[in-house]
Amino acid sequence: MKQYLDLVRTILDTGSWQENRTGIRTISMPGAMLRFDLQQGFPAVTTKKLAFKSAIGELIGFLRASRSAADFRALGCKVWDANANENAQWLANPYREGPDDLGDVYGVQWRRWPAYKVLDATASAQLEDAASRGYAPVTEFEEDGMRKVLLYKAIDQLRQCLDAIMHNPSDRRILFHAWNPAVLEEIALPACHLLYQFLPNASKREISLCLYIRSNDVGLGTPFNLTEGAALLHLVGRLTGYTPRWFTYFIGDAHIYENQLDMLQQQLTRDPYESPQFAISERVPDYTKTGVYEPEWLEKVEPSDFSLVGYRHHEPLTAPMAI
Repeated sequence: MKQYLDLVRTILDTGSWQENRTGIRTISMPGAMLRFDLQQGFPAVTTKKLAFKSAIGELIGFLRASRSAADFRALGCKVWDANANENAQWLANPYREGPDDLGDVYGVQWRRWPAYKVLDATASAQLEDAASRGYAPVTEFEEDGMRKVLLYKAIDQLRQCLDAIMHNPSDRRILFHAWNPAVLEEIALPACHLLYQFLPNASKREISLCLYIRSNDVGLGTPFNLTEGAALLHLVGRLTGYTPRWFTYFIGDAHIYENQLDMLQQQLTRDPYESPQFAISERVPDYTKTGVYEPEWLEKVEPSDFSLVGYRHHEPLTAPMAI
């Protein structure tokens, strides 16, 4: 994780102080990239103890399209509690549906993206095509003197990615994202890690992932997001028969909160240990062994199915999360 420490140093050396919505200043830097070869180890921070179980719990909550902090807590992740129940702006939001509600955050967009079509009622070929793609009519209405049909379906973006990896691995459009402009005012926190692109190499049977994050809390968020992205790539590789390889991590606004400086300064005095290995339980089917494609395991995995092997770390360090 030398790359991570180098990023921290670069932000501290070249960044500038910025105000932001949380009221806690940041030292911010535009544009950053980290790149990891997962065949050389898992990108777990070692200069403090990684909250591995919490990060995996959050990932599984996303895979299950959870929108309640209670669901994340049940999976061992408490990072959504404050955003759900202590954020004054969200507490006053008319779309909030009570305690622990988060709105249609990450996982809902990943697995149930709300998709609509408005078609002319006489456009039989278009209506037939939409129906073949799973769209169902919701209602009819009149617009500018024309009869229209409103159709809807929930798109499972992540499942579509797995299907493409299996059936069209040379496709350069194997991606999903969580930035839905239509619902930004209806969620506790607009997506930070918002675009994931899978890049299979069919000849080598390797798969890589590029992740773009619009805004990243480098002290707390980066170790979490690195864990989730790398774990997701391992899971997708397991279910599709590809070996995880390159994980490239792009950040738009890379920042360090003022109240996390002490934690990061301490980490910079520590030498990182060797990267651990990532393990998935034998109960999760491995396509390379079974030859059976079972994408339903995206929802069936449990936190206990994931572990780190040979993980050495320095003493734990903590810092508050800005909301």
